[in-house]
Amino acid sequence: MPMNLSEKTLHVLFIAAEADPFVKVGGLGDVAGSLPLALKHCYTSQLDIRLAIPYYASIHKTDLDTKLVANFKIQTVEEDLEVSVFETHLDDLPVYLIDGKPISESNSVYGNNFELDADKFIFFSLACLYLPLNLNWQIDILHANDWHTAVAIYQLALERKQNSQLSRTKSILSLHNLPFMGTGAEKALQKYRILPAKNPRMPAWARKLPLPMGLNTADKIVAVSPSYANEILTPEYGCDLQNFLQSKKKNLSGILNGIDYTSWNPQNDHCLLENYSINSLENRNKNKLNLQHEFDLSSSSEIPLLIFIGRLDQQKGVDFVIAALKNKWFRNQEWQVIFLGTGDKLLEAKIVSLEEQFPDHIRSALRFDGPLSHRLYAGADMLLMPSRYEPCGLAQMIAMRYGCVPIARATGGLIDTIHDYSTGVDSATGFLWQNQKDVEFAHLLISAIRVFSKHPSDWLKLQQNGMRMNNSWQNSAARYFDLYNKLIKAK
Repeated sequence: MPMNLSEKTLHVLFIAAEADPFVKVGGLGDVAGSLPLALKHCYTSQLDIRLAIPYYASIHKTDLDTKLVANFKIQTVEEDLEVSVFETHLDDLPVYLIDGKPISESNSVYGNNFELDADKFIFFSLACLYLPLNLNWQIDILHANDWHTAVAIYQLALERKQNSQLSRTKSILSLHNLPFMGTGAEKALQKYRILPAKNPRMPAWARKLPLPMGLNTADKIVAVSPSYANEILTPEYGCDLQNFLQSKKKNLSGILNGIDYTSWNPQNDHCLLENYSINSLENRNKNKLNLQHEFDLSSSSEIPLLIFIGRLDQQKGVDFVIAALKNKWFRNQEWQVIFLGTGDKLLEAKIVSLEEQFPDHIRSALRFDGPLSHRLYAGADMLLMPSRYEPCGLAQMIAMRYGCVPIARATGGLIDTIHDYSTGVDSATGFLWQNQKDVEFAHLLISAIRVFSKHPSDWLKLQQNGMRMNNSWQNSAARYFDLYNKLIKAK
């Protein structure tokens, strides 16, 4: 049975739908696999933090050392559902794997059936809420992430008034992506006897969706960047919740995500042909030449090599890239682009078509390929990131860590992490553009390529500035630990 640390220690249960290295689909997996661990290592004597994720079939298939630590039941209108909790570790971080019928019967982390996903994640949320009670572990803070775990926050607010074991527990809901609210959850909420929210400031449709329900009752809401915290209060980004979120403004803040500086380190990255540092950037060029050879492109350090890494969908602005490269300026210039990612089949087809139109310039790898992403960051000159919205973004931080200059839209976390070239080369780390017009994105690309070609000293400065940026999880961990303490001390 897990034991409490000293009475002065903060006890936090961090819950998420995915966490690297156990299971990772998107950026949430990076966060949940890194932030609790960073908090654990930075505040060992002051913080007892543990992670809980669903025990997916894909995790069952791995050779993971686990032990059963709890069994209990969750009531539904139909039957009592058995919850089995297994404990493992990520380094010295305790990790709880939650299993039960709604999870074991699911074939994927996120499926196409919204109702089944809602059932699975509401079951998981409730299991996480009752987990500390069944471990005899009194927690101070329940820290949830996105819609998948928001019901735990909502139900906590309802039950802590009657349940003395939950009465002192505070809640934080980290917001990674507002548009994903838990569509199709109504039947599952009824199944688990969870009543709709009653806040008249909420739109009627939002009172039966997990994410708005959690936002309504969370003691603190944390967007994953300061700029995104401001953006969601506006009609452009608020998804029709902006007025409701304005009423929660005093509880809303933004804390940037970070990246794992151990996994992403050009000095010892085993995926690279040649390792390098800010003091040996000349060695970086060997990675570029190797990449050009790997993709059967003309090998030259003088030709600007651009990359796109990420999910191929409208949010990421892939269509901006496709349209920009068709600009007449690019027809008689030397340049190269490599796309890495999967997603919208129509966008995938457009990239293949573009590759056929520009056989000397464009290559694509329409797949998920972790080692290749490392080689791309280490060999390319520029990362293309023209997102329509980007709550935080990790790719731009990784790119700067590797001396790859980001070309991005001024939105969300991209604003908070990239210093635009127009502000002066002494502090600049990349290039930003404001609107959503592909012709202006094309102009930004042209400007960046000209700096690369005509002003090599400026380009070197951009690379060095980016590599000096500190976007490690230690910074984010300090902000979260401060928030934890303020929340506990608040009346």
